[in-house]
Amino acid sequence: MSRSRRSMSTRATAISNAEATSTTVIAADTVIRGEVTFANSAQVMGRVEGRISSPGHLVIGQGAECKASVQAGTLVVDGLVEGDVIATERLELNSSAMIKGDVIATKLVVSEGASFTGHCIIGAEATKKALAASQGQAGGAGLGGGGPGVTAGADLVRTRMKQNGVHGGADLESTLSGLESKLAGLSKAGKSAVATAD
Repeated sequence: MSRSRRSMSTRATAISNAEATSTTVIAADTVIRGEVTFANSAQVMGRVEGRISSPGHLVIGQGAECKASVQAGTLVVDGLVEGDVIATERLELNSSAMIKGDVIATKLVVSEGASFTGHCIIGAEATKKALAASQGQAGGAGLGGGGPGVTAGADLVRTRMKQNGVHGGADLESTLSGLESKLAGLSKAGKSAVATAD
């Protein structure tokens, strides 16, 4: 087989493999603001501000900047993430990775040289609770939502405080309960406003 035919064959195999895995690439010269959701795997080489989610494999490449909350099945970080991270299967922080935010992952792998500033909760149970809380909070956004996310968010604060040995006492507990009540009231008011508008 001639060299050019082998080269064409190799490229054809690479293209068919890429189509099979259907990886989306956000190029280094791209800036996205808002919510980005990938059905499969993705690689971010540019800049994203807002929220990124993928049930599959997500790579934040070297030089990428994500000022976003990130949720993925498997997350590999080589760039910068400023925001909270949930990895339902595995989180890998390679040597050039930098995370500034809280991390919840089923499994965590950290390479020498990686930088992390924030709280870290590892384990399948923590991931399940975080997903439930984030789904409840996502439902709470806007006028029509509310409910479970408010309580789940306050419960997450209480859990993190206990894990860090912080005892808030009656004043903090009273404040959290008051916030829950106010947020629940806002949620109910929003729902009735939506119902009235219909």
